[in-house]
Amino acid sequence: MVKYTSLSFFLDRFMPSLQRQDNIKKLQAETSKSWLLEHLRESNLQLFVLISIWVSSKIHDSKPLSVRSLKALSDKLISDQHFTSRDFSDAVMGYDIGTSKIAFLFLEDLFLQLRELSKLGEAIEMETCMEIMDLLYEEDTTYPLFTTSSHSLAAAILVCGYLISVPKQQWEFPLLPWVKFITSHEEEDIMHLVVCILSHVLKPEEIRHQN
Repeated sequence: MVKYTSLSFFLDRFMPSLQRQDNIKKLQAETSKSWLLEHLRESNLQLFVLISIWVSSKIHDSKPLSVRSLKALSDKLISDQHFTSRDFSDAVMGYDIGTSKIAFLFLEDLFLQLRELSKLGEAIEMETCMEIMDLLYEEDTTYPLFTTSSHSLAAAILVCGYLISVPKQQWEFPLLPWVKFITSHEEEDIMHLVVCILSHVLKPEEIRHQN
């Protein structure tokens, strides 16, 4: 939960302001001030990641990271800038990071509902769905998927998990009509996301090339 909340914070608050790694180098060259604590578009990636982990840990962990632990981690990972405990507090307020509606929460809810509704739901492994989500977070080419509705993305990931986990001969449950009813999103929109996700996860072009 902490991992997916942190990734959601990163995508929602940071990615829209960061186009390419070249932008960071340009900002470093153009500014002489401590740009690591400047506005989000000039912020430091490592600091933002640490803050995202810290906030999500405080939300979901029974024993969240202390600011002392976070500072020790930053001292180890960020060699070109020294941060104080006050810096982290200021960064949290400056970045306006808070709890957001993340796809993982909706995915988990859909997963549990499906298991209660149909025995076929037991054939789907939550780990499979999480691995699919991890693969989507790995590359910036899939970032547009996370700008869509979190409900529809969660539904699409569940459908992908179903298609991958359940043998074709057992595709009896009307999953698409069900997720349409639960999420209020059109089947066509969810199926479009499913195709995009499977194209990224299974990489059919690479498979055909290898064969």
